[in-house]
Amino acid sequence: MSMCATASHDLSEPLAGTAATARTWLLIEQPGPWGAKALTSSRLDPAVGEALESATTGTEVRTALIRRPGRHPDRPGRAGRLYLAHTAPGRSWIRTARGVDPADLPGLDFAALGAGVHDGLWEPYEGDPPVLVCTNGRRDRCCAVLGRPLAEELAAAGEAAWEVTHIGGHRFAPTLFVLPYGYAYGRVTARAVKEITHAAREGQVVAAHSRGRSCWERPGQAADLAVRARTGETGADALSVVRTEPFPEGGPDEPPGWSVTVAHTDGRAWQVRVERGTALPPRPESCGKAPGTPVRMDVTAVRELGGPAR
Repeated sequence: MSMCATASHDLSEPLAGTAATARTWLLIEQPGPWGAKALTSSRLDPAVGEALESATTGTEVRTALIRRPGRHPDRPGRAGRLYLAHTAPGRSWIRTARGVDPADLPGLDFAALGAGVHDGLWEPYEGDPPVLVCTNGRRDRCCAVLGRPLAEELAAAGEAAWEVTHIGGHRFAPTLFVLPYGYAYGRVTARAVKEITHAAREGQVVAAHSRGRSCWERPGQAADLAVRARTGETGADALSVVRTEPFPEGGPDEPPGWSVTVAHTDGRAWQVRVERGTALPPRPESCGKAPGTPVRMDVTAVRELGGPAR
Protein backbone atom coordinates (compact mmCIF):
# COMPACT_ATOMS: atom_id res chain seq x y z
CA MET A 1 0.00 0.00 0.00
CA SER A 2 1.42 3.38 -1.02
CA MET A 3 1.86 6.09 1.61
CA CYS A 4 -0.25 9.24 1.52
CA ALA A 5 2.83 11.35 2.31
CA THR A 6 4.62 10.00 -0.76
CA ALA A 7 1.71 10.90 -3.04
CA SER A 8 1.41 14.40 -1.58
CA HIS A 9 5.14 15.02 -1.93
CA ASP A 10 5.32 13.67 -5.48
CA LEU A 11 2.39 15.88 -6.51
CA SER A 12 4.00 18.96 -4.87
CA GLU A 13 0.91 19.71 -2.79
CA PRO A 14 1.37 23.14 -1.10
CA LEU A 15 1.94 23.22 2.66
CA ALA A 16 0.74 26.78 3.36
CA GLY A 17 -2.64 27.04 5.02
CA THR A 18 -2.87 23.44 6.22
CA ALA A 19 -2.10 23.72 9.96
CA ALA A 20 -4.55 22.60 12.62
CA THR A 21 -6.35 25.60 14.12
CA ALA A 22 -6.10 26.33 17.84
CA ARG A 23 -5.25 29.49 19.74
CA THR A 24 -4.38 27.49 22.87
CA TRP A 25 -3.04 23.95 23.24
CA LEU A 26 -3.51 21.68 26.25
CA LEU A 27 -0.92 18.89 26.10
CA ILE A 28 -1.10 15.95 28.51
CA GLU A 29 1.80 13.56 28.96
CA GLN A 30 0.34 10.07 28.72
CA PRO A 31 2.81 7.20 28.14
CA GLY A 32 1.82 3.88 26.66
CA PRO A 33 -0.07 3.07 23.47
CA TRP A 34 -2.48 5.44 21.75
CA GLY A 35 -5.49 4.54 19.66
CA ALA A 36 -6.82 6.41 16.64
CA LYS A 37 -8.86 8.69 18.91
CA ALA A 38 -6.26 8.95 21.62
CA LEU A 39 -8.21 11.00 24.18
CA THR A 40 -10.62 8.11 24.57
CA SER A 41 -8.37 5.20 23.52
CA SER A 42 -5.22 5.39 25.63
CA ARG A 43 -4.27 4.94 29.27
CA LEU A 44 -6.05 8.22 29.97
CA ASP A 45 -9.45 7.53 31.53
CA PRO A 46 -11.90 7.57 28.58
CA ALA A 47 -14.42 9.45 30.70
CA VAL A 48 -11.85 12.20 31.25
CA GLY A 49 -11.10 12.26 27.53
CA GLU A 50 -14.78 12.64 26.68
CA ALA A 51 -15.18 15.38 29.29
CA LEU A 52 -12.21 17.27 27.84
CA GLU A 53 -13.62 17.02 24.33
CA SER A 54 -16.90 18.43 25.59
CA ALA A 55 -15.37 21.14 27.78
CA THR A 56 -13.11 22.52 25.02
CA THR A 57 -15.71 22.61 22.25
CA GLY A 58 -16.07 26.14 20.91
CA THR A 59 -13.28 27.54 23.12
CA GLU A 60 -10.37 27.61 20.61
CA VAL A 61 -8.50 25.19 22.88
CA ARG A 62 -7.22 21.94 21.39
CA THR A 63 -6.21 18.98 23.57
CA ALA A 64 -3.65 16.33 22.62
CA LEU A 65 -1.60 13.66 24.35
CA ILE A 66 2.19 13.69 24.36
CA ARG A 67 4.93 11.28 25.35
CA ARG A 68 8.70 11.16 25.23
CA PRO A 69 10.23 9.58 22.11
CA GLY A 70 11.30 5.96 22.39
CA ARG A 71 9.73 2.73 23.59
CA HIS A 72 6.26 2.99 25.09
CA PRO A 73 5.58 0.13 27.52
CA ASP A 74 1.94 -0.77 27.96
CA ARG A 75 1.55 0.05 31.62
CA PRO A 76 -1.01 2.11 33.53
CA GLY A 77 0.07 5.37 35.03
CA ARG A 78 -0.99 8.89 35.88
CA ALA A 79 -0.42 11.72 33.46
CA GLY A 80 2.95 13.38 33.93
CA ARG A 81 3.94 16.72 32.44
CA LEU A 82 1.23 19.14 31.38
CA TYR A 83 1.57 22.12 29.06
CA LEU A 84 -0.80 24.96 28.30
CA ALA A 85 0.34 27.18 25.44
CA HIS A 86 -1.29 30.24 23.92
CA THR A 87 -0.03 31.09 20.44
CA ALA A 88 -1.47 34.52 19.50
CA PRO A 89 1.08 37.14 18.34
CA GLY A 90 2.38 39.37 21.12
CA ARG A 91 0.63 37.28 23.78
CA SER A 92 2.27 33.87 23.42
CA TRP A 93 2.95 31.98 26.63
CA ILE A 94 3.55 28.48 27.98
CA ARG A 95 2.49 27.28 31.42
CA THR A 96 3.42 23.87 32.79
CA ALA A 97 2.73 21.57 35.74
CA ARG A 98 3.30 18.07 37.10
CA GLY A 99 1.24 15.91 39.38
CA VAL A 100 -2.15 17.32 38.37
CA ASP A 101 -4.97 14.78 38.41
CA PRO A 102 -6.29 14.58 34.82
CA ALA A 103 -9.82 14.30 36.24
CA ASP A 104 -9.48 17.94 37.34
CA LEU A 105 -8.64 19.22 33.84
CA PRO A 106 -12.20 19.42 32.43
CA GLY A 107 -12.95 21.98 35.16
CA LEU A 108 -10.47 24.52 33.77
CA ASP A 109 -11.82 27.80 32.39
CA PHE A 110 -11.29 26.94 28.74
CA ALA A 111 -13.08 30.02 27.46
CA ALA A 112 -10.53 32.21 29.24
CA LEU A 113 -7.60 29.99 28.23
CA GLY A 114 -8.70 30.11 24.60
CA ALA A 115 -8.71 33.91 24.85
CA GLY A 116 -5.16 33.87 26.23
CA VAL A 117 -5.93 34.49 29.92
CA HIS A 118 -4.17 31.97 32.18
CA ASP A 119 -4.75 33.92 35.42
CA GLY A 120 -1.59 32.53 37.04
CA LEU A 121 -2.48 28.89 36.44
CA TRP A 122 0.48 26.52 36.96
CA GLU A 123 4.06 27.74 36.43
CA PRO A 124 5.70 29.61 33.54
CA TYR A 125 7.73 27.34 31.28
CA GLU A 126 11.31 28.53 30.85
CA GLY A 127 12.97 25.75 28.86
CA ASP A 128 13.80 25.32 25.19
CA PRO A 129 10.94 25.54 22.67
CA PRO A 130 8.94 22.30 22.84
CA VAL A 131 8.83 20.44 19.52
CA LEU A 132 5.75 18.25 19.04
CA VAL A 133 6.12 15.57 16.34
CA CYS A 134 3.01 13.69 15.22
CA THR A 135 3.71 9.95 15.59
CA ASN A 136 0.33 8.26 16.07
CA GLY A 137 0.49 5.29 13.74
CA ARG A 138 -3.00 4.19 14.73
CA ARG A 139 -4.25 7.42 13.17
CA ASP A 140 -2.05 7.18 10.06
CA ARG A 141 0.96 4.99 9.36
CA CYS A 142 2.92 7.86 7.75
CA CYS A 143 3.07 9.53 11.16
CA ALA A 144 4.65 6.42 12.66
CA VAL A 145 6.98 5.54 9.79
CA LEU A 146 8.22 9.11 9.24
CA GLY A 147 7.46 10.84 12.54
CA ARG A 148 8.90 8.47 15.13
CA PRO A 149 12.45 8.35 13.71
CA LEU A 150 12.47 12.15 13.51
CA ALA A 151 11.28 12.50 17.12
CA GLU A 152 13.97 10.08 18.33
CA GLU A 153 16.68 11.87 16.33
CA LEU A 154 15.64 15.24 17.75
CA ALA A 155 15.61 13.90 21.32
CA ALA A 156 19.05 12.34 20.86
CA ALA A 157 20.31 15.74 19.65
CA GLY A 158 19.10 17.41 22.83
CA GLU A 159 15.96 19.09 21.49
CA ALA A 160 12.89 19.36 23.75
CA ALA A 161 11.11 16.82 21.57
CA TRP A 162 7.79 15.11 22.26
CA GLU A 163 5.58 12.76 20.34
CA VAL A 164 2.02 14.08 19.93
CA THR A 165 -1.18 12.27 19.05
CA HIS A 166 -2.73 14.26 16.23
CA ILE A 167 -2.21 17.63 14.57
CA GLY A 168 -3.77 16.90 11.18
CA GLY A 169 -2.19 16.67 7.74
CA HIS A 170 -0.91 13.08 7.78
CA ARG A 171 0.04 13.42 4.12
CA PHE A 172 2.63 16.08 5.02
CA ALA A 173 4.48 13.74 7.42
CA PRO A 174 6.74 14.11 9.20
CA THR A 175 4.70 16.97 10.62
CA LEU A 176 5.21 18.94 13.81
CA PHE A 177 4.59 22.23 15.54
CA VAL A 178 6.79 24.35 17.78
CA LEU A 179 5.73 26.32 20.85
CA PRO A 180 5.20 29.01 21.96
CA TYR A 181 4.36 30.50 18.55
CA GLY A 182 2.39 27.54 17.22
CA TYR A 183 3.85 27.38 13.72
CA ALA A 184 3.30 23.94 12.18
CA TYR A 185 5.70 22.33 9.70
CA GLY A 186 5.61 19.48 7.23
CA ARG A 187 8.08 17.33 5.28
CA VAL A 188 10.87 18.36 7.64
CA THR A 189 14.29 16.93 8.44
CA ALA A 190 16.12 17.03 11.77
CA ARG A 191 18.47 19.65 10.33
CA ALA A 192 15.53 21.87 9.37
CA VAL A 193 14.00 21.47 12.83
CA LYS A 194 17.24 22.59 14.47
CA GLU A 195 17.05 25.80 12.44
CA ILE A 196 13.38 26.21 13.37
CA THR A 197 13.96 25.77 17.11
CA HIS A 198 17.04 28.02 17.09
CA ALA A 199 14.91 30.73 15.49
CA ALA A 200 12.12 30.22 18.04
CA ARG A 201 14.59 30.78 20.90
CA GLU A 202 15.36 34.17 19.34
CA GLY A 203 11.70 35.12 18.80
CA GLN A 204 11.96 34.38 15.09
CA VAL A 205 10.14 32.08 12.70
CA VAL A 206 11.39 30.04 9.76
CA ALA A 207 8.89 30.11 6.91
CA ALA A 208 10.38 27.23 4.90
CA HIS A 209 8.33 24.03 5.30
CA SER A 210 5.73 25.96 7.33
CA ARG A 211 2.07 24.99 7.17
CA GLY A 212 0.96 28.08 9.09
CA ARG A 213 0.42 29.48 12.57
CA SER A 214 -2.27 27.56 14.44
CA CYS A 215 -3.97 30.61 15.97
CA TRP A 216 -5.40 31.58 12.56
CA GLU A 217 -7.85 29.91 10.24
CA ARG A 218 -6.47 28.49 7.03
CA PRO A 219 -6.80 31.63 4.83
CA GLY A 220 -4.97 33.67 7.49
CA GLN A 221 -2.22 31.06 7.75
CA ALA A 222 -1.59 31.27 4.00
CA ALA A 223 -1.73 35.09 4.00
CA ASP A 224 0.78 35.40 6.87
CA LEU A 225 3.26 33.14 5.08
CA ALA A 226 2.75 35.00 1.79
CA VAL A 227 3.60 38.34 3.41
CA ARG A 228 6.65 36.80 5.06
CA ALA A 229 7.78 35.46 1.69
CA ARG A 230 7.23 38.87 0.07
CA THR A 231 8.95 40.95 2.75
CA GLY A 232 11.48 38.58 4.31
CA GLU A 233 10.01 39.28 7.76
CA THR A 234 11.14 36.69 10.33
CA GLY A 235 9.95 38.18 13.63
CA ALA A 236 7.46 35.72 15.08
CA ASP A 237 5.22 38.43 16.52
CA ALA A 238 5.78 41.09 13.84
CA LEU A 239 2.70 40.10 11.80
CA SER A 240 -0.95 39.66 12.75
CA VAL A 241 -4.01 38.66 10.77
CA VAL A 242 -6.46 41.43 11.63
CA ARG A 243 -9.32 40.78 9.21
CA THR A 244 -10.56 37.92 7.05
CA GLU A 245 -13.58 38.50 4.81
CA PRO A 246 -15.10 36.24 2.15
CA PHE A 247 -15.25 37.65 -1.34
CA PRO A 248 -18.52 39.54 -1.90
CA GLU A 249 -19.71 36.97 -4.40
CA GLY A 250 -19.21 34.10 -1.96
CA GLY A 251 -21.26 32.91 0.99
CA PRO A 252 -19.79 32.46 4.49
CA ASP A 253 -19.91 28.64 4.38
CA GLU A 254 -17.90 27.92 1.23
CA PRO A 255 -16.71 31.19 -0.31
CA PRO A 256 -14.55 31.02 -3.43
CA GLY A 257 -11.93 32.92 -1.50
CA TRP A 258 -11.07 35.55 1.08
CA SER A 259 -9.57 38.99 1.42
CA VAL A 260 -7.14 38.84 4.34
CA THR A 261 -5.58 41.90 5.99
CA VAL A 262 -2.17 41.30 7.54
CA ALA A 263 -0.72 44.05 9.77
CA HIS A 264 2.87 44.68 10.87
CA THR A 265 3.79 46.07 14.27
CA ASP A 266 5.55 48.96 12.46
CA GLY A 267 2.23 50.17 11.00
CA ARG A 268 2.42 48.63 7.54
CA ALA A 269 -0.41 46.43 6.28
CA TRP A 270 -1.14 44.19 3.32
CA GLN A 271 -4.28 42.94 1.64
CA VAL A 272 -3.88 39.33 0.56
CA ARG A 273 -6.23 37.58 -1.83
CA VAL A 274 -6.55 33.89 -0.96
CA GLU A 275 -8.58 31.70 -3.30
CA ARG A 276 -10.05 28.31 -2.53
CA GLY A 277 -8.31 25.82 -4.79
CA THR A 278 -8.53 22.09 -5.32
CA ALA A 279 -5.55 19.75 -5.21
CA LEU A 280 -5.56 17.70 -8.41
CA PRO A 281 -5.22 14.95 -9.43
CA PRO A 282 -6.98 13.07 -6.61
CA ARG A 283 -4.76 11.62 -3.90
CA PRO A 284 -5.42 9.94 -0.51
CA GLU A 285 -5.63 12.44 2.34
CA SER A 286 -4.73 9.63 4.73
CA CYS A 287 -3.29 6.16 4.27
CA GLY A 288 -5.92 3.61 3.34
CA LYS A 289 -8.50 6.23 2.36
CA ALA A 290 -9.98 6.60 -1.11
CA PRO A 291 -8.34 9.31 -3.23
CA GLY A 292 -9.80 12.78 -2.70
CA THR A 293 -9.23 16.37 -3.77
CA PRO A 294 -8.12 18.36 -0.70
CA VAL A 295 -8.92 22.06 -0.48
CA ARG A 296 -5.86 24.26 -0.92
CA MET A 297 -5.26 27.92 -0.06
CA ASP A 298 -3.93 29.69 -3.17
CA VAL A 299 -2.54 33.20 -2.66
CA THR A 300 -3.17 35.09 -5.90
CA ALA A 301 -2.30 38.68 -4.89
CA VAL A 302 -0.44 40.58 -2.16
CA ARG A 303 -0.91 44.36 -2.06
CA GLU A 304 0.59 46.72 0.46
CA LEU A 305 -2.12 49.09 1.66
CA GLY A 306 -1.35 52.73 1.15
CA GLY A 307 1.32 51.88 -1.41
CA PRO A 308 1.72 50.36 -4.86
CA ALA A 309 0.74 46.79 -5.57
CA ARG A 310 3.62 44.35 -5.15
